[in-house]
Amino acid sequence: MPQSTPGPRPAPLLLLPDLGDLLRLHPQFNAGTVTELLAHLGAREVRWASSPDADHPLRDALPAAGIDIHDLPLPDWAWADAEHEQLLGFLNQYPQGRERRRRAQAAEQALAALVTAPLDPARLLSRGFLAEVEATRAEVRAALDEGPGTRWRQRRLDDLAARLDGQTGVILIPLDDLPTLLARLPGAALPDLTGFQPGEVSRVRALADRAWQLREEDDLNALLAALDREAGDRVTPRAELDAAAASIHLAVGDLPGARTRLERAAHALDDGQPRSLAGLVLARLGQVRDALGDRELAQRTYRAVLALNHAPQVARAAAEEGLREAFALHLN
Repeated sequence: MPQSTPGPRPAPLLLLPDLGDLLRLHPQFNAGTVTELLAHLGAREVRWASSPDADHPLRDALPAAGIDIHDLPLPDWAWADAEHEQLLGFLNQYPQGRERRRRAQAAEQALAALVTAPLDPARLLSRGFLAEVEATRAEVRAALDEGPGTRWRQRRLDDLAARLDGQTGVILIPLDDLPTLLARLPGAALPDLTGFQPGEVSRVRALADRAWQLREEDDLNALLAALDREAGDRVTPRAELDAAAASIHLAVGDLPGARTRLERAAHALDDGQPRSLAGLVLARLGQVRDALGDRELAQRTYRAVLALNHAPQVARAAAEEGLREAFALHLN
């Protein structure tokens, strides 16, 4: 009897760790790096099981890179946060409880140290690093017990594992949840990094992220020159590089220079760019116009921010505040 040809094997379930806003911190593992890694894996879509934050950097980067996001229907665990806060308040009333809180806080600080130290894909996806992350979660559980002390972590991960069981493709998972889920899902794996290195998209994204987070020791002229050398790409378009450069002009009180950059960025905005960019550019442009004394035009610019289908919360807040009171630049 002839044997039937087996059908194609389903793609494995790949768990991709999410760093949230910390993606803006790491030059070698930023939102651009994630898009390059997904391209390396041949993934054109990602299932989202991470932070519901509408301003998450990957909410901009993935669609801009042509990668679809599919949000998994997950329950709302806000009640667990409330119970956690109640427990901490109770523990704080007793010496033994305060000691348990200190032990848990030390574990949280250990996790913070892990995720803010330099990270690249090889480090982030290594079994050793994930074991260190999981050890901090075990320490919190030992200090505060499973339940309100861990925000019902085991119950939440049981629920998530059940939802993911039997699925395929790439799933974005909070980093601190990934080690437990990897152990609970026999069909799950980490992305294969063979042959992968962060490339130009990652490098340009790192430059923009750096320019948005100025430090006192920065060589601002060198940073401006670096921004001006780049043409931009889909994840970090030229308009964002101009907006980031404008923040450098603002840092030294050069309002005309900032206005020139921001108006250039505003004219370059289009529908195919990261969805947060228009709000960020226009909110800052409104502030600069205000600071230069053009109140009427500034107000129109603020209203344009609020009329957008999507604007980051920081941009909406700046626009609302600008409509209430004219923005003035104060340099330290």
